[in-house]
Amino acid sequence: MIFLALNLLDSGVQLSMLCAVIGLIFAFVLIAIVARSPSGNERMRQISGAVQEGAKAYLNRQVVTISVIAVIIFILLFIFKDHSTAIGFVVGAFCSLSAGFIGMRIAVIANVRTTQAASVSRTNALRMAFNGGAVTGLLVVGLALLAVSIFYTLANKMVGHDMAIRSLVGLALGASLISVFARLGGGIYTKAADVGADLVGKLEQGFEEDDPRNPATIADNVGDNVGDCAGMAADVFETYAVSLIGAILVGALTLVGNPAVIVYPFVLGGISVLGAICGVLFVNVANGKPAAVLMGGVLTSAIISAILFWPATHYLFPTGLTIAGATRTPTQLYLASVIGLVMTAVVVAITNYYTSMRYAPVQKIARASETGHATNIIAGLAVGQHATALPVGFIGIAILLSFHFAGLYGIAIAVMSMLSMAGIIISLDSFGPITDNAGGIAVMSNLPKEVRAVTDQLDAVGNTMKAVTKGYAIASAGLAALVLFGSYVEELRAHNVAYAEFHFSLTEPKVIIGLFLGGLLPFIFTAFSMDAVGKAAGAVVREVRRQLKAKPGILTGQDTPDYGTCVDIVTKAALREMIVPALLPLVFVVAVAIIKPLGPVVLGGLLVGTIVTGLFVAIAMTSGGGAWDNAKKFIEEGNLGGKGSFAHAASVTGDTVGDPYKDTAGPAINPMIKVVNIVAILIIPIFF
Repeated sequence: MIFLALNLLDSGVQLSMLCAVIGLIFAFVLIAIVARSPSGNERMRQISGAVQEGAKAYLNRQVVTISVIAVIIFILLFIFKDHSTAIGFVVGAFCSLSAGFIGMRIAVIANVRTTQAASVSRTNALRMAFNGGAVTGLLVVGLALLAVSIFYTLANKMVGHDMAIRSLVGLALGASLISVFARLGGGIYTKAADVGADLVGKLEQGFEEDDPRNPATIADNVGDNVGDCAGMAADVFETYAVSLIGAILVGALTLVGNPAVIVYPFVLGGISVLGAICGVLFVNVANGKPAAVLMGGVLTSAIISAILFWPATHYLFPTGLTIAGATRTPTQLYLASVIGLVMTAVVVAITNYYTSMRYAPVQKIARASETGHATNIIAGLAVGQHATALPVGFIGIAILLSFHFAGLYGIAIAVMSMLSMAGIIISLDSFGPITDNAGGIAVMSNLPKEVRAVTDQLDAVGNTMKAVTKGYAIASAGLAALVLFGSYVEELRAHNVAYAEFHFSLTEPKVIIGLFLGGLLPFIFTAFSMDAVGKAAGAVVREVRRQLKAKPGILTGQDTPDYGTCVDIVTKAALREMIVPALLPLVFVVAVAIIKPLGPVVLGGLLVGTIVTGLFVAIAMTSGGGAWDNAKKFIEEGNLGGKGSFAHAASVTGDTVGDPYKDTAGPAINPMIKVVNIVAILIIPIFF
């Protein structure tokens, strides 16, 4: 056992690289399987090509816009920080962009093949959409684990251990900053197109979802890919990378001289890649209801990970670990890792309850639609706010237990364990937009209603899965940010002797000021995000009305809508409107650091304030938005009057309000919280 412990200690990082490579190879095998599957008739391929062209054009322009800002930040880090941190920033930014781009490309390939599979059977369509999503999930975790492990290994050899650890913060910043832009830009794009298409198409013209006569239809389908696929891929890439880096930082700062505490997070990540592969295989062989099969994949992945975590923990820590003068046994460290797996299951179950059509919250919103638009909105807001209680309560329990088992390092391990499930969870998230687009292609290709019935059923499951994964990402972000805050405190104490014995106290007015400023940031951030969607959606509405008035033949099918104009409107709006909110967290942190009467104490309060209010706002928005969406689908299935009824019109209004909630503002809070914490750690040696 001692030999195995030494071997794992010496080779743990390399073994995690090997697991990451295995995950990437499996992803490429899935790509080959998806690409070789039938892609339908000529009309289906033509529509898919138009969506692919629009998504590719947007992402190319987004890369150019983001790159300009990234180059400026790289130069500032190179001059004012150090070269290795600046290089880490570039690595993180590049990998985050790559994850988003690859996620979008695979989704576009998979959606038309899912439509074709739906004409054969529901099971075939389920597996095709899931495999397309699984490519994104495995690529994200494989790429994140590989990027962090290779950068850490090379930096360790070139600049030494301590500098290598600190340089990882640059990689985290690159991943997080790009993720904010991708989340905001993609979210503004997709929801501006979606809201614009629904307001004119469904409410004014009585069109079906994805009706080819609607000029905003292609823009809406493009948005699913650049927002839900590219945006979510970049989001979870950074969450995974930041959680891994946060665990390494806490281990290095609080448990100095013990290499096992740095290797352990890498080993957990590597094991979970193997668990994710097992989960993907389960979905491909299991039969049953779509939601049950998908959840079975998650459960399989969690069980495999939990089994393998046990020997890994005992081999790395054969005699336990001394934390704050007390010895923690290997079993206690293992239990901290299991808490992360349990938290994943808990958050998935809670979010599923609040956003699935099968349960009371969504049906409550649907019934409220019978009495009008306003009552639908009121019910949706209430459900979103109710949905915060259970997740936050369980997050508190998880913090308490993991801290009890292994202090701040225990919390870091629980977070890393939770994020290690990202491979299978992101497979579920990408499943949603793939099935949504598949339904759109079915309608625009005039396929039989039976095909659309299959895609609609899978799309409803996909909506719940998207809400579940956003809840998962936000809950893990709250825990990860707490770990980063701990790293900020330890780094501040190590850097400046004046703060060596300092403790953040609520009796200190500066801490309260910081809490207020931090609590404000998520509200300002989401206000800018919502405004951006509203303005862009308004422009789409005006353009759709103009086209329908100028070309009445569109309504009868004699004229073809100009899809490209709507695509161009939302592309320009998304790129323009994403910049200010994305830079807000940077501005807040640097401003507090520069203003001398404020300084590091106020900044510490700001970090906590952002975590607390950000967590509540994000959960309320994503859960409420998902519930609004599925309340509309519940009615469209024939309940409470069905399509075209008064209740349906009210539910469409609720859905359009919920769209920017769940797909733009709410999810973008996740990377924003991390950006604030990472920038705070980075600027300690510059300003303090």
